[in-house]
Amino acid sequence: MAPRKDRNNKTFWDISVMDEYGIIEGKVWANAQWLDRTDSENLNRELDPAVINNLQGKTVGVQGQVAEFKGQTQYNFNAIYLVDQRKYPPHSFVQKSPVPLEKLESEFWGFLTKTSGKLRKFLEFVFTGEYWESFQTAPAAVTHHHAYVHGLLEHTVSVTGAAYTLAEKYKISGYPLDVELTIAGALLHDIGKIGAYSLSPAPEMTISGVILDHIAIGFAEFSRIASEFGLEEDLRNALGHILLSHHGRKEYGSPVLPATPEALVVSAADELDFKLFCYEDTVKELEAESGITEFNYSTQRRFWKWKEFSEKDICGENCE
Repeated sequence: MAPRKDRNNKTFWDISVMDEYGIIEGKVWANAQWLDRTDSENLNRELDPAVINNLQGKTVGVQGQVAEFKGQTQYNFNAIYLVDQRKYPPHSFVQKSPVPLEKLESEFWGFLTKTSGKLRKFLEFVFTGEYWESFQTAPAAVTHHHAYVHGLLEHTVSVTGAAYTLAEKYKISGYPLDVELTIAGALLHDIGKIGAYSLSPAPEMTISGVILDHIAIGFAEFSRIASEFGLEEDLRNALGHILLSHHGRKEYGSPVLPATPEALVVSAADELDFKLFCYEDTVKELEAESGITEFNYSTQRRFWKWKEFSEKDICGENCE
């Protein structure tokens, strides 16, 4: 939530409100009401001005209208009221992964058990205790993709699944590729997001995330853990290279380009998962059964929803 000035020098606010279904970005104009409804006997008491700029992470109620501005939907709120935080705790209104946590955890550890020897012991060493708790809770982003509780775990499982399938396919085709290293690299590729993002309760970037980025944070953390574990140099370099190169291009934040088959596979899987998420998230806003979306700035393209898929089309034999 950020105060700004309009053309008449009146204060208005850009505001983001979240519940378990998603995030709405809206405007609160100068004539809006700010009410303190923490006291059930005085519901029309005006909110203390000092509290207005300190509502981040609080549970509030909002009223407003949906309007159109420059051809795009805009949400205008004309009443914001603070409610009893004990009765309506903020964590009850935070968006979570649509995939059950138990399923995500099962898939994650299932991939980890496909590794063996020192590689497996290192992964078990990394993903343990409080570190695992932080990893499985963290978001994968603030806005672009998987920006919710358990989002990092969901994204990691999806990337690892795709990378594992690709690695198996190309190994069968005769390419010199280490499948276990690919799995390990995919499981580790975004560990820097634990330090780059936080939940308060909505996803936001930390200071380290803003000035260092998750790739640098992740490599530093990986190097620290690898030294503590005593990971041999070849594995340390091969895994570290995957972490540093997984965005695929220097202009996307990777300091080096993928230079091994395993790094190429993880990078491709990571980019594909990001773009498919953006596709699904964008086309669901279309009212028609098919059509072209608005321009998606995250992926620098419009998407085409060429047909309506049924639930059976999507999940196939896995439908319950």
